[in-house]
Amino acid sequence: MGSGAGIGTPIGGVGTDIRLRELNLSDGRDVFDMLHEIPPEENGFMNSAHELSFEQFPGFLRKERDSSEGINLDKSRVPQTIYWLTADGKPVGFGKLRHYLNDSLRRYGGHIGYAIRPSERGKGYGNILLKELLKAAKCRGISEVLLTVAEHNTPSRRVIEANGGVLAALSDGECNYWVRLV
Repeated sequence: MGSGAGIGTPIGGVGTDIRLRELNLSDGRDVFDMLHEIPPEENGFMNSAHELSFEQFPGFLRKERDSSEGINLDKSRVPQTIYWLTADGKPVGFGKLRHYLNDSLRRYGGHIGYAIRPSERGKGYGNILLKELLKAAKCRGISEVLLTVAEHNTPSRRVIEANGGVLAALSDGECNYWVRLV
């Protein structure tokens, strides 16, 4: 379990029990099914688990857990932690928090990537997920977070702006937003 406000504890108001929690090696079919619902690539967000069989899923979890600890990383990658957003116990989305930026991530990818499963979109989960990922970033000592998003991805741009994102650059159809964490 991670540290930080909202991580593994109820978030928000009355009615729905919403939680953000780190990937766990015991994650099961519910998380696997969510990952299969999210496309393998959508608006620049890569879901490498989309094509996995359920038998391959534990290996994916181990690889991602190792990544969060900086173990066996390819030289082009940085440590990142995967988080699941759940609503009343059902996984509705996931996010990737990169612990720092390399040159490649400064151009494309940034600190945070996130996706909501298609069947749960339009319910405000993207806003909640980003808000909680920003809290997790702050707990990791990150003071400014870079988010990159396709210029045409209006829903994600609105979510980023609602969470304090300031457009810093627009180049080749890609928007770079910075969020200062105070």
